[in-house]
Amino acid sequence: MRILTRGMVLLAGACLMTGVAASCQASDRAKPTTSSTDVAVTFEAARGNLTTGSSFWMEGGSVELHGQFWRGLGVVADVAGLHIANIDHSGVGLDIVTATLGPRYTWAKTHSHSSFFGQALGGEAFGFNSSFPGIVNATSHSNSAAIRLGGGMNYYLSHRLSVRMVEASWLRTQTPNVTTNVQNNLILESGIVYRLP
Repeated sequence: MRILTRGMVLLAGACLMTGVAASCQASDRAKPTTSSTDVAVTFEAARGNLTTGSSFWMEGGSVELHGQFWRGLGVVADVAGLHIANIDHSGVGLDIVTATLGPRYTWAKTHSHSSFFGQALGGEAFGFNSSFPGIVNATSHSNSAAIRLGGGMNYYLSHRLSVRMVEASWLRTQTPNVTTNVQNNLILESGIVYRLP
Protein backbone atom coordinates (compact mmCIF):
# COMPACT_ATOMS: atom_id res chain seq x y z
CA MET A 1 0.00 0.00 0.00
CA ARG A 2 2.89 2.34 0.85
CA ILE A 3 4.42 1.71 -2.60
CA LEU A 4 1.11 2.42 -4.34
CA THR A 5 0.78 5.68 -2.38
CA ARG A 6 4.31 6.74 -3.39
CA GLY A 7 3.55 5.94 -7.02
CA MET A 8 0.33 7.96 -6.91
CA VAL A 9 2.14 10.93 -5.31
CA LEU A 10 4.84 10.82 -8.00
CA LEU A 11 2.26 10.60 -10.77
CA ALA A 12 0.29 13.51 -9.26
CA GLY A 13 3.54 15.49 -8.99
CA ALA A 14 4.32 14.87 -12.66
CA CYS A 15 0.83 16.03 -13.64
CA LEU A 16 1.14 19.13 -11.46
CA MET A 17 4.58 19.90 -12.92
CA THR A 18 3.12 19.61 -16.41
CA GLY A 19 0.31 22.04 -15.63
CA VAL A 20 2.61 24.61 -14.05
CA ALA A 21 5.15 24.39 -16.87
CA ALA A 22 2.43 24.64 -19.51
CA SER A 23 0.86 27.73 -17.95
CA CYS A 24 4.19 29.50 -17.32
CA GLN A 25 5.79 28.80 -20.65
CA ALA A 26 5.28 31.51 -23.27
CA SER A 27 7.35 29.96 -26.03
CA ASP A 28 5.85 27.80 -28.73
CA ARG A 29 5.75 24.13 -27.80
CA ALA A 30 6.55 21.94 -30.76
CA LYS A 31 6.39 18.22 -31.08
CA PRO A 32 9.41 16.34 -32.41
CA THR A 33 9.98 16.02 -36.14
CA THR A 34 9.36 12.78 -38.02
CA SER A 35 12.85 11.44 -37.31
CA SER A 36 14.07 11.79 -33.74
CA THR A 37 15.89 10.10 -30.88
CA ASP A 38 14.92 10.52 -27.24
CA VAL A 39 15.84 9.24 -23.81
CA ALA A 40 13.26 8.64 -21.06
CA VAL A 41 13.81 8.16 -17.33
CA THR A 42 10.75 6.88 -15.47
CA PHE A 43 9.53 5.71 -12.08
CA GLU A 44 7.85 2.28 -12.17
CA ALA A 45 5.34 0.57 -9.91
CA ALA A 46 4.62 -3.09 -10.70
CA ARG A 47 1.86 -5.35 -9.42
CA GLY A 48 3.00 -8.98 -9.13
CA ASN A 49 1.33 -12.07 -7.73
CA LEU A 50 2.30 -15.15 -5.74
CA THR A 51 1.33 -18.74 -6.52
CA THR A 52 -0.94 -18.58 -3.46
CA GLY A 53 -3.06 -15.95 -5.20
CA SER A 54 -2.06 -12.91 -3.14
CA SER A 55 -0.42 -9.97 -4.88
CA PHE A 56 2.22 -7.38 -4.03
CA TRP A 57 3.69 -4.11 -5.37
CA MET A 58 7.30 -3.56 -6.42
CA GLU A 59 8.87 -0.23 -7.28
CA GLY A 60 11.83 0.89 -9.33
CA GLY A 61 12.68 2.74 -12.49
CA SER A 62 13.72 2.47 -16.10
CA VAL A 63 15.88 4.14 -18.72
CA GLU A 64 14.91 3.84 -22.37
CA LEU A 65 16.36 4.94 -25.69
CA HIS A 66 13.88 5.44 -28.52
CA GLY A 67 14.66 6.16 -32.16
CA GLN A 68 11.80 7.14 -34.45
CA PHE A 69 12.78 6.78 -38.09
CA TRP A 70 9.76 6.64 -40.42
CA ARG A 71 6.14 7.85 -40.09
CA GLY A 72 5.83 7.13 -36.40
CA LEU A 73 7.67 3.81 -36.54
CA GLY A 74 10.69 3.38 -34.34
CA VAL A 75 12.72 1.09 -32.15
CA VAL A 76 13.02 1.28 -28.36
CA ALA A 77 15.52 -0.29 -25.95
CA ASP A 78 14.47 -0.40 -22.30
CA VAL A 79 16.41 -1.37 -19.16
CA ALA A 80 14.31 -1.49 -15.98
CA GLY A 81 14.77 -2.54 -12.37
CA LEU A 82 12.16 -3.41 -9.74
CA HIS A 83 12.56 -4.16 -6.01
CA ILE A 84 10.58 -5.35 -3.01
CA ALA A 85 12.25 -6.11 0.31
CA ASN A 86 9.62 -8.37 1.89
CA ILE A 87 7.00 -10.18 -0.21
CA ASP A 88 3.76 -10.74 1.69
CA HIS A 89 5.57 -10.61 5.09
CA SER A 90 7.47 -13.79 4.17
CA GLY A 91 10.93 -12.37 4.81
CA VAL A 92 11.82 -13.02 1.15
CA GLY A 93 12.55 -10.12 -1.15
CA LEU A 94 12.87 -9.85 -4.92
CA ASP A 95 14.92 -7.80 -7.36
CA ILE A 96 14.24 -7.96 -11.10
CA VAL A 97 16.22 -6.35 -13.93
CA THR A 98 14.82 -6.54 -17.45
CA ALA A 99 16.50 -5.63 -20.75
CA THR A 100 14.04 -5.49 -23.67
CA LEU A 101 14.06 -4.26 -27.25
CA GLY A 102 11.39 -3.91 -29.92
CA PRO A 103 9.25 -1.77 -32.22
CA ARG A 104 7.18 1.26 -31.17
CA TYR A 105 4.55 3.17 -33.11
CA THR A 106 3.93 6.80 -32.10
CA TRP A 107 0.87 8.78 -33.15
CA ALA A 108 0.41 12.54 -32.79
CA LYS A 109 -2.02 14.97 -34.40
CA THR A 110 -0.59 18.00 -36.20
CA HIS A 111 -0.15 20.98 -33.83
CA SER A 112 -0.89 18.76 -30.82
CA HIS A 113 1.22 18.91 -27.67
CA SER A 114 0.75 15.25 -26.86
CA SER A 115 1.53 11.93 -28.50
CA PHE A 116 0.44 8.34 -27.91
CA PHE A 117 2.48 5.20 -28.47
CA GLY A 118 2.20 1.42 -28.42
CA GLN A 119 5.07 -1.05 -28.29
CA ALA A 120 5.96 -4.75 -28.21
CA LEU A 121 9.30 -5.58 -26.57
CA GLY A 122 11.15 -8.79 -25.94
CA GLY A 123 14.32 -9.63 -24.08
CA GLU A 124 15.57 -11.10 -20.84
CA ALA A 125 14.70 -10.84 -17.15
CA PHE A 126 17.19 -11.47 -14.35
CA GLY A 127 15.74 -12.11 -10.88
CA PHE A 128 17.96 -12.15 -7.79
CA ASN A 129 18.01 -11.68 -4.00
CA SER A 130 15.03 -14.02 -3.73
CA SER A 131 14.10 -17.71 -3.71
CA PHE A 132 13.46 -19.51 -7.00
CA PRO A 133 12.40 -23.13 -6.33
CA GLY A 134 13.72 -25.80 -8.68
CA ILE A 135 13.19 -29.52 -9.11
CA VAL A 136 15.92 -30.37 -6.62
CA ASN A 137 16.55 -27.20 -4.63
CA ALA A 138 15.98 -23.42 -4.64
CA THR A 139 18.43 -20.82 -5.94
CA SER A 140 18.76 -17.12 -5.13
CA HIS A 141 18.78 -16.03 -8.80
CA SER A 142 17.23 -16.96 -12.13
CA ASN A 143 17.18 -15.82 -15.78
CA SER A 144 14.21 -16.01 -18.11
CA ALA A 145 12.70 -14.60 -21.28
CA ALA A 146 10.75 -11.35 -20.87
CA ILE A 147 7.87 -10.03 -22.99
CA ARG A 148 6.59 -6.51 -22.46
CA LEU A 149 3.51 -5.11 -24.26
CA GLY A 150 1.98 -1.71 -23.61
CA GLY A 151 1.65 1.93 -24.48
CA GLY A 152 1.52 5.42 -23.08
CA MET A 153 1.25 9.17 -23.55
CA ASN A 154 3.83 11.96 -23.69
CA TYR A 155 3.01 15.66 -23.21
CA TYR A 156 5.46 18.14 -24.81
CA LEU A 157 6.70 21.00 -22.65
CA SER A 158 9.15 22.24 -25.28
CA HIS A 159 10.81 21.07 -28.48
CA ARG A 160 13.23 18.91 -26.45
CA LEU A 161 11.47 18.15 -23.15
CA SER A 162 8.28 16.22 -22.48
CA VAL A 163 6.59 14.41 -19.61
CA ARG A 164 5.68 10.75 -19.80
CA MET A 165 2.23 11.26 -18.30
CA VAL A 166 1.45 7.56 -18.08
CA GLU A 167 2.67 4.27 -19.47
CA ALA A 168 1.01 0.94 -18.77
CA SER A 169 2.56 -2.42 -19.68
CA TRP A 170 2.05 -6.13 -19.23
CA LEU A 171 5.32 -7.87 -18.34
CA ARG A 172 5.56 -11.67 -18.62
CA THR A 173 8.54 -13.53 -17.18
CA GLN A 174 9.21 -17.25 -16.74
CA THR A 175 11.26 -17.76 -13.59
CA PRO A 176 10.76 -20.92 -11.46
CA ASN A 177 7.82 -20.74 -9.02
CA VAL A 178 6.81 -24.40 -8.37
CA THR A 179 3.59 -24.23 -10.44
CA THR A 180 3.44 -22.74 -13.96
CA ASN A 181 6.85 -20.97 -13.90
CA VAL A 182 5.10 -17.92 -15.40
CA GLN A 183 4.69 -14.45 -13.87
CA ASN A 184 2.33 -11.78 -15.21
CA ASN A 185 2.92 -8.25 -13.94
CA LEU A 186 1.13 -4.94 -14.49
CA ILE A 187 3.58 -2.02 -14.72
CA LEU A 188 2.62 1.66 -14.41
CA GLU A 189 5.18 4.39 -15.22
CA SER A 190 5.61 8.13 -15.26
CA GLY A 191 8.69 10.26 -15.92
CA ILE A 192 10.65 12.67 -18.12
CA VAL A 193 11.58 12.37 -21.82
CA TYR A 194 14.43 14.34 -23.41
CA ARG A 195 14.84 14.60 -27.18
CA LEU A 196 18.48 14.42 -28.23
CA PRO A 197 19.86 17.13 -30.56
